[in-house]
Amino acid sequence: MANLHDLTQNKSILIKGKLIDLNQPKIMGILNVTPDSFYEESRSLDIADIINRVQKMIENGADIIDIGGVSTRPGASEINYKDEIKRIELPLKTIRKEFPEAVISLDTYHAKTAALGLENGVDIINDVSGGQKDADIHDVVAKCKVPYVLTHSYGMADSKSPEDSNVPIIQKLITYFSERINTLHNKGIHDVIIDPGFGFGKTIQQNFEIISNFELLKILEKPILVGVSRKSMIYKKLQLSPENSLIGTVAINSILIEKGASIFRVHDVYEMNLIRNLIDMN
Repeated sequence: MANLHDLTQNKSILIKGKLIDLNQPKIMGILNVTPDSFYEESRSLDIADIINRVQKMIENGADIIDIGGVSTRPGASEINYKDEIKRIELPLKTIRKEFPEAVISLDTYHAKTAALGLENGVDIINDVSGGQKDADIHDVVAKCKVPYVLTHSYGMADSKSPEDSNVPIIQKLITYFSERINTLHNKGIHDVIIDPGFGFGKTIQQNFEIISNFELLKILEKPILVGVSRKSMIYKKLQLSPENSLIGTVAINSILIEKGASIFRVHDVYEMNLIRNLIDMN
């Protein structure tokens, strides 16, 4: 049997005609232009503050800036695409103007928001619903030929709750991703990044089962994005708050970087860059 560490894995994505090598993991800094994200310190609504935050993230080692106008925390209220666009349009245009070389990811599940973003220089579409909220988003991505983050999340990407099946969570992920990657390829979307969706409707036990079996995701031959930053799987397990869960985040990301994750979506760019530099074997 082959060693799991030796499984083939795609380690590159194409952005605006340039091949981005992911052999060295990339850091995706989180920029929430929302009033209700679960981690209060990640919220940015003032343009001057947004510019300062992006500048600091880039200086601290961020390779990608992920801007989102809708909170996906448990219990958060959904908003329509028109309100989402009102939140993200000016910040997005400002970031693109102030940081013309920055790689920008847009965290949205609305097709019209994605289209607006792509018209204004967005490089990656990060869809936490996997196309289950708005199937038209795949047509938008296919037309613009940008990388697409395909996330698994219960309640959006799977109609069953975590308790509905005794099938191991890692097996459910592989089945889900295999089916949807094939669908995306048929639509002409080939730069697919998979995200196992830590915290999205999964139990704490399931989240840690994914970490334990993380190498198995390499059989999908796609770059893997992970987002565990300050999530409830950390602070609830440690009986802390999101504000006090940085050490737990660092610990888990240290494990995942060794297990082959390609992109790390984080609130704390500086600390993630330290991990990357410390574990860099080159």
